[in-house]
Amino acid sequence: MGRHLAALTLGLLVILALAVLRLADPYPVRVARETSFDFFQQLRPRPAPPDLPVRVIDIDETSMAEIGQWPWPRETFARLSERLTELGAAAIAFDILFSEAERPSGAANADQAFATALASGPTVLGLAQNGSALPVTAPAKAGLATTGADPLAAVPELGGAAQPLPVLAAAARGLGVASLDRQGAGVARRLPLLWRVDAGAIPTLAIEALRVATGVPTLVVAGDSVDGRTVDSVRVGDFTVPTGPSGDLWLYYRELPPETYLPATDVLNNDYAVLAPLIAGHIVFIGSSATGLNDIRISALGTPVPGVSIHLQAIEQILTQTFLDRADWVSGLELFLLVLSGFAIVLAVVVSGPLLGLGVSAAVVAAALSFSWWSFSSPGLLIDPSYPLFAALVTYATMAFLRFTVTDFDRRRIRRAFGYYVEPSVLTQIEADQSLLRLGGNVRELTVMFSDVRNFSALAERTTPDQLVNILNGLFAALGGAIIRHRGTIDKFMGDSVMAFWNAPADEKDHALLAGRAALAMRTALRDLNRNSADPIHIGIGIATGPALVGNMGFEKRFDYSCLGDTVNVASRIEGVCKAVGYSILATAEMAAQAQNLAFLDAGEVELKGMSGREAIKLLVGDDTVRSSAAFETLLTSHTELISALARGTLDEPLLKRCEALAEGVETELAQFYACLPGRLSDFPAAVTEMPPAQKAAGH
Repeated sequence: MGRHLAALTLGLLVILALAVLRLADPYPVRVARETSFDFFQQLRPRPAPPDLPVRVIDIDETSMAEIGQWPWPRETFARLSERLTELGAAAIAFDILFSEAERPSGAANADQAFATALASGPTVLGLAQNGSALPVTAPAKAGLATTGADPLAAVPELGGAAQPLPVLAAAARGLGVASLDRQGAGVARRLPLLWRVDAGAIPTLAIEALRVATGVPTLVVAGDSVDGRTVDSVRVGDFTVPTGPSGDLWLYYRELPPETYLPATDVLNNDYAVLAPLIAGHIVFIGSSATGLNDIRISALGTPVPGVSIHLQAIEQILTQTFLDRADWVSGLELFLLVLSGFAIVLAVVVSGPLLGLGVSAAVVAAALSFSWWSFSSPGLLIDPSYPLFAALVTYATMAFLRFTVTDFDRRRIRRAFGYYVEPSVLTQIEADQSLLRLGGNVRELTVMFSDVRNFSALAERTTPDQLVNILNGLFAALGGAIIRHRGTIDKFMGDSVMAFWNAPADEKDHALLAGRAALAMRTALRDLNRNSADPIHIGIGIATGPALVGNMGFEKRFDYSCLGDTVNVASRIEGVCKAVGYSILATAEMAAQAQNLAFLDAGEVELKGMSGREAIKLLVGDDTVRSSAAFETLLTSHTELISALARGTLDEPLLKRCEALAEGVETELAQFYACLPGRLSDFPAAVTEMPPAQKAAGH
């Protein structure tokens, strides 16, 4: 519960940080958003009928080659203006600056002739924003009417500008700003429709051309309906153009057909009259696609286009009323969906894990992309798909990393706690299912083993502390290694004793068999140690199988994985009677019944300290090889007869001698067991209570 709460808290902090970042809207976030809108336009460019009344008179490379180098004489532009007027153009907008007088001598007459040509037609001249230029002095041609408190305060300020010569500005019917939006990594995405000059404003070239073409004297600038201090729309005659808060139009591009462009030489040639169907009633822009004139921009479609064509694209949007909109409330909706989807991802990872979290993240991304695409392609609403994708990635990555870190921490903790006590494959199972280590326990069948060093006190007296530690370390390394190899869990080392159990924390189908084999391996390992020792060590091993409570005992910060119960006590007490029985490995009848592949012999029923009743015990003689040997089968027959005789109250001495002789070929330790047997007659049901005289004489 504590970890879940901590993970939820971290997830909420991540969502909060992402929301703050979105509100701050730094440049990379803004560019990613606008680039995604560009991609939408590339997938679905603006549809438009092929006969829109807009045209570009293009000063292209061919025209430059025929007419001559730039700048062209004023007389050439005067001729262009006169002929376009003659052909019936509804508006003639120059996307060219005429801010300097023509040179050399006679320029005044040339500028005057050009002014006369401008005055005779529906012409519009352009200004260009220039921070180092003088403030605008040319009077605006368009009247302005506003609604709202002060919508013009929100439009961009023109400041200094390169402007037409006064004589030309006075002659033209319209005056518009030709500058384009240069934000967004050089891509022209928005076109300011108005530029603030002192207390008024000058429209962009496209709006002014439309105003001149429609013959309306005044533009209506509508303030936002809430506060009236931002621009909501601009109306030109019958055309209403929705805008952003600062009065900008979000450009929606299409690939312009080749017939949109007419080379300037076609108008300047003598047979220009044939162009009348292409010019009459059209809004005509005069601009350049020639590379040397540096008027090339990048459109949202990702292609370089002449700057003049961007004004034409804006006119087409207005004429067809095809707009893209990013209303003020869209940001609030995006923020709400960001928090909602982020919380869903966090909750999925915390409650169900990274896999479900990945699915929820993928669903969030798919929903964001689908909703954004539908909004773009149907109502033309711009809803950001990029930030939800980024936020989902960051949220999921953070939560998945947290889960990975916690899991890795748990795995390391588990390995530290169990690495010295269980076999590696068992440890792998624990790592896969940490519920095996939950605080508390559950009752399950276990096989429990206790091992103890015989005469440890005497050994401690004979050795120094350092020597004793070395002896015990070597002994426990051998015994512990045998337990771990046979998939046992070492519970603890207690002075000179070892406690281990099987079938927890991981399930072991043959836990009794594994414990028996581990005990035999421990006996073999001890014999190997004693082979080169002048002071051999002896141990006793008790094994019991039965139900026990196993789990983490203690509290959250300090616990011990152990087992409790009657089975544990029986194993401990059986180990304690090894010396009296005269054999090193004793097991309960239940353990022997579950490990029938091993070789066992009956050892009677013993009283266990602190426990009521008697416990039937078995001698663990050897492994399956011993069990299947002829020597053991012969011994087993005689041993069974001997135990039966004892149960009838008779100690058959010849049969006892025979068992002792047969035991030498099976397990040498059995000799001590048989030697102690006459003194344990009470450990067999209906056993004799009086020892035969012959046994008394033998000193038993």
